[in-house]
This record gives sequence, structure tokens and C-alpha cells, in this order.
Amino acid sequence: MQALILVGGEATRLRPLTCNMPKSMVPVLNTPFLEHMLKYLAGHEIRDIILAQRYLPEIMERYFQDGSQFGVKLTYSLEKIPLNTAGAVKNAEPFLKGRLVVLNGDIFTDLDISQMLSFHIEKKAAVTIALTPVEDPSAFGLVETTLQGRITRFLEKPKKEEITTNMINAGIYILEPEILSKIPAQTNYSFERQLFPSLLAEDAPVYGYACTGYWIDIGTPDKYFQLHKDLLEGKLQHYSQDNEYPGTSYQIHPEARIEGKVVIGNNCVIKRGAVIQGPTVIGPHSLVEEETMIRESVIWHNLTAGPRATISGCLIANNCLLQTGCVLEKSVLGDHITITCNTRLGPGSRIWPPASQG
Repeated sequence: MQALILVGGEATRLRPLTCNMPKSMVPVLNTPFLEHMLKYLAGHEIRDIILAQRYLPEIMERYFQDGSQFGVKLTYSLEKIPLNTAGAVKNAEPFLKGRLVVLNGDIFTDLDISQMLSFHIEKKAAVTIALTPVEDPSAFGLVETTLQGRITRFLEKPKKEEITTNMINAGIYILEPEILSKIPAQTNYSFERQLFPSLLAEDAPVYGYACTGYWIDIGTPDKYFQLHKDLLEGKLQHYSQDNEYPGTSYQIHPEARIEGKVVIGNNCVIKRGAVIQGPTVIGPHSLVEEETMIRESVIWHNLTAGPRATISGCLIANNCLLQTGCVLEKSVLGDHITITCNTRLGPGSRIWPPASQG
């Protein structure tokens, strides 16, 4: 069976981290998010993978190439215009053969795709949609099913009095090949709002597969950090064991303190009196100067944190410079940002790279 990953466009809710890279390439434990997805699929013996992409595709192609070094075969399907979820699959039709699993490129999960496939075959479904429970489905679209799992209704962003289930679309689908004929070519066309409701109207066999494992959409800074916290706390043992961390070549001064779950990338330097408190990830080639405090933060490559800086609850992209005495709390910085001496950034601060401002 093949898999198609919907890499999609720029993640505006995850700005400024994704100004210069696709959301699927943001690092998770210092490894690109998409690399985790490829390992996940390979673990279910799915190795023929198509990437449906539009935003900065050269970044993925340069990193993954043909996929052989990751144990998979990659094909790249490029959208010339925005085609939405189903439209992107239709655009990749020349590369597709047979039954297909489709995944949104911002979902991190340990759903058992092998069991989902068995369910799909047993039910003789045309489409099977993975469903996941959430505390408040009013922010999503709930999916109603029969006791046998056949989907009877989709309801987008229901009012509280309309909520009949807490199960929502988890962004993972198994499609039979004939479904592609239902999608118009070179048209902005959605699975969720157009294709699936039309299939229900035709009484097509569309089923929901309830997954009870881990599931998170990393489309916001809070969710992106939550994923790191969950991984560091061992909530997904499969992924934790697949990663080697901390890095293998770094310098930590004997009088620096590392507390809690912390990942430190290769070629980092942590100087005297610095304190790193987990859950925290520090990317490769970063320098943490004397008496600097970093707590509960995710930092990408090549940070320079000057003496006596404080970084708390922050997400910081590549090549940033924080000068002496900076205080950052619950802030998000894009690439190549300099914060001058003794500057204070309070909760909710977001700073874009200069070229991406506005």
C-alpha cells in the first residue's frame, strides 16, 4: 500500500517559526517532523510514499532526496496552485496505484495503521477515516457513526447543544482507488467539506475507525511545545526509543546545571553557572553563556544566548542572538532575530524575520 502525505502550505498559526520552512520540516527533538512520519509509516511496512507539497518544496527535496537513506521510496507531487486536501491527492494521481492511505502532514500519532487497514477491508469500505476523541469538539467537526462504525453525519464546529459525540476527524484516511474519480482535476477541493459529505449523500460505505492512542495537531505553538513535552515525558515510547539524545559532542561546564528532561544537540556549549530546566530542547551549534537560564523551551539550531539571559516557555527558530540580560517569557522568535541587551519580551510576543514582516 502507498501513503500520501499532505505537506500543504505555510502554517500561519505556527508563525513565525514557519516563515522560512514548511511546517512538516520543523524539528521535533532536533529531527524534522516529516522524518518521524516516514519512520512511523515504515514501521507499518508502508515504504512507497508521495509527498504532496506546495510551500518551499526544495527544502524537503534537498533533505530527503529519494528517501532511500530513510528506508523508503519518495515521490514528490508539486501543486502549481492551492488545491486543498482532496485536490492535492487528485494532483498526485499519476503516481498512485491501488489502495492509498492519506495523512495530514501536521499530525503526530501512534495510531496502528495496520489495524485500521484490517478494519477497512473487513467493512468493505470505500473510505475509512481515523477518528480521535477530544475534550471539546466544538472547535473541530464532529463525526457521528453507527455502532458498526459507518459514518452517518459530519457536523462542523457544532454548538454545545448539538454535540452528540466527542469523536473528530483525525486527518488519516484509507481510500479505495475508485474514489479518485469523484475528485475534480486541478480544482481546490476538500475532503472534509466537499468529498466526504458528497459520498454520504450517495450512501457510499464510509466508515470511521476509532483510535485511542496518541494524537496531536502541531499547528499552533502551544501544541508544538506540548508534543515535545509528551515525548520527553515518555508518553510515546515508540518514538522516544527511535531517537538518540542528547547529542554526542557538546561541552557542559561542571558548574552548569541540567535539570529534568533536556535534549542538547551536537556541538553545543553550556558555560559556567548556566541552568537548563526541562522539558527543554536545545538545537545543534548553540551557545549558552554564563549564568543564563533556559526553562521549558524549544530552541532550534545555532542560538547564542548571552550572559545572564532568561528564556522561559519560548520557541526560538534558527540563528538567533540574545544579548546580555535579555528576558523572554512565552515568546516565539523566527529565524535570524537579534534581541538587544536587557530587552524584556512578555507572554505572547512573536517576532518575524525582517524579510517576512507584515
